[in-house]
Amino acid sequence: MTSTYHFSIFVSLLLLSFLLNPTSATPRKLFSLVQEQPLILKYHNGPLLKGNITLNLVWYGNFSPIQRSILVDFLQSLNSHTTTPHSVSSWWQTIQKYKGVSCTLAVGNQILDEDYSLGKSLRSSDIISLASTSNQRSEITVVFTSADVAVEGFCMSRCGTHGSTQSKWAYAWVGNSETQCPGQCAWPFHQPMYGPQTPPLVSPNGDVGIDGMVINLATVLAGTVTNPFDNGYFQGSASAPLEAVTACTGIFGTGAYPGYPGEVLADGTTGASYNAVGVDGRKYLLPAMWDPQTSTCKTLV
Repeated sequence: MTSTYHFSIFVSLLLLSFLLNPTSATPRKLFSLVQEQPLILKYHNGPLLKGNITLNLVWYGNFSPIQRSILVDFLQSLNSHTTTPHSVSSWWQTIQKYKGVSCTLAVGNQILDEDYSLGKSLRSSDIISLASTSNQRSEITVVFTSADVAVEGFCMSRCGTHGSTQSKWAYAWVGNSETQCPGQCAWPFHQPMYGPQTPPLVSPNGDVGIDGMVINLATVLAGTVTNPFDNGYFQGSASAPLEAVTACTGIFGTGAYPGYPGEVLADGTTGASYNAVGVDGRKYLLPAMWDPQTSTCKTLV
């Protein structure tokens, strides 16, 4: 089974357009509909990931050493337990509030497939094939595809995926959208494809595609841990669930609304936007995560 991260900026911006240009009968009805749907992720009694989890990484295509280091540093920051304000690890600690989830993540083996062994146009089954380097519940294989690799459904309906096989091992995939659909999968570092064309934020690591991948990687990792086999924490249909982060799509700071990511921090030198600090002081922009104790989307700032 596969759970897909559907990037819902388009839907959010459509909602914003209705709010800004309502008919005489629409506003009250639309507001009422929104109010009547509380954000509750139900636990469906399935197994969750626990203990020490190893992340095996597959780099498919052309990634520079700097690009790889940005993503690896993010992963290593998840369990760094740093006391730095707005740390990446404090973002990840919200995961521990989910009943039955208690895990630490560590980077394991890394495979570089720079020769595009399966070509530059991949099916979903190819992603599973690339992820088949492990088959244990204590491991997650994460497949990264470079900007010149097309993946089935990429940009059309998803920016990343997590799923599991019939043998019950979990995997995840995230693609670099820099040249294919940055307005969908690298927002808010690129102008959105639809809706109000507000100026994009400056990416914290100077790479729109990779900083967008961090957002999507954070999203699918949270979903993998809290809903690894399609019977964990989610709202709605198991085939198209709202999960720990997808339930809070588009929210990065306080005051966020459709088309506006919210108030975040700014680097005094570069002007780059961020809300989290990782190992070696590297900065990231991380999405809000649903907090099961407060039933709200929690942000770092």
